[in-house]
Amino acid sequence: MAFVDVVVMAAGKGTRMKSSIPKVLHHLGGRALLQHVIDTAMQIKARRVVVITGHGAEQVEATLQGQAHLQCVRQMPQLGTGHAMQQAVPVLDDDGITLVLSGDVPLIQAYTLQALLTLCDGQHLALLTLQTPQPHGYGRLVRQGSAVQAIVEDKDATPEQRQIQEIYSGIMAVPTRLLRAWLARLDNHNAQQEYYLTDVVKLAVADGCHVLAHCIDQAWQVEGVNTPVQLAQLERAYQQLQAQTFMLAGVRLGDPARFDVRGSLSCGADVQIDVNCVFEGVVRLGDGVRIGANCVIANAVIEAGAIIHPFTHIDGETLGVTVGQDARIGPFARLRPGAHLSEEVHIGNFVEVKNSSMAKGSKANHLAYLGDATIGERVNYGAGSITANYDGANKHRTVIEADVHVGSNSVLVAPVTLGAGGTIAGGSTITKDTVPGALTVARGKQTSIANWQRPVKTKT
Repeated sequence: MAFVDVVVMAAGKGTRMKSSIPKVLHHLGGRALLQHVIDTAMQIKARRVVVITGHGAEQVEATLQGQAHLQCVRQMPQLGTGHAMQQAVPVLDDDGITLVLSGDVPLIQAYTLQALLTLCDGQHLALLTLQTPQPHGYGRLVRQGSAVQAIVEDKDATPEQRQIQEIYSGIMAVPTRLLRAWLARLDNHNAQQEYYLTDVVKLAVADGCHVLAHCIDQAWQVEGVNTPVQLAQLERAYQQLQAQTFMLAGVRLGDPARFDVRGSLSCGADVQIDVNCVFEGVVRLGDGVRIGANCVIANAVIEAGAIIHPFTHIDGETLGVTVGQDARIGPFARLRPGAHLSEEVHIGNFVEVKNSSMAKGSKANHLAYLGDATIGERVNYGAGSITANYDGANKHRTVIEADVHVGSNSVLVAPVTLGAGGTIAGGSTITKDTVPGALTVARGKQTSIANWQRPVKTKT
């Protein structure tokens, strides 16, 4: 098969989105609409991707910087889809097939594009069409028998043509050498006074080139985004596809309608995910992991057998979070960037861990904060205890060696090291290193004042 060069239409304003963000940069499933299209182009091994920008060009082009085999061309002013393609063909080579995609049609599938390219075969004009009972607003496919004769835009269609239920999706595959010649012959003699890319169909017919159509009935593949309502509808369609894929691979979902992947999620065997869970960034779940309801997990690795109880928030950002084998996290726990927990660690309700490591079997079961800390094996970290790691200008580290017990409501003022096997009495404020194996008490002496009267409010 000939080389494939993908051209993505991304110059539109997107007025109906009512947003200062260019339409193609709105997110679906955690990625820009345009990025979905580019990623699919990469799946079919496109030689290059050319993105046509226009409205918000600077913003769009900035998001694409650094992506291999990709370049942008600008359409200024916007005079129609045919005019857009006229800006792109100068950077295309005649030995390839041009595959035209839309930057606001994010769910087109690689297998569908591959079928269209096979139909084109480097010789024909191949159109992707949709059979739909609701064709209003779309270009109609006009056939003579099975042969495609033209695409008539909705505004230019006759009443009879508006009854046609096969519509053009905006996606085509065409030999570049032929496309170049047809684009040079376009005119704007139509209701919109625009240069329609769809007019290449009648030019192809006039030149004796076969015009073929690959018709599908999965509307979600070719639905575009023009309004926030349509974006939300496609988000649900995308998440439903994700849910089906994971369930077919063996993942048990509490309710596939309440499951969101906004990044990359990989799952081992026998993973269970309850309702209303959101996965962002890159997340990996090991064998037998169980995720409770209403969890948000981003940029994390959760090893085999770990249980994440409901309402837990894990976000590794750039540093990542790791949860070791057979660990227990939550409910209502928060793991922040740089939290690295070994096997059998327990983190309970309302415990926050940030930029800290916890060795095997350590526990912080409730109402605690661990920041910038290194914690050894089998440490028990009491309720209400915190590491005071910030002095107002710099962060400092706390080291808790193996088998230390930290009593409830203690404050560990970093930098400080708690010696192995030691015990910190509840309510202590620790400002110096402690001796291994010792009981350390650092709190004011308890005093009781007999017959003390509470203050009373003064009447005014």
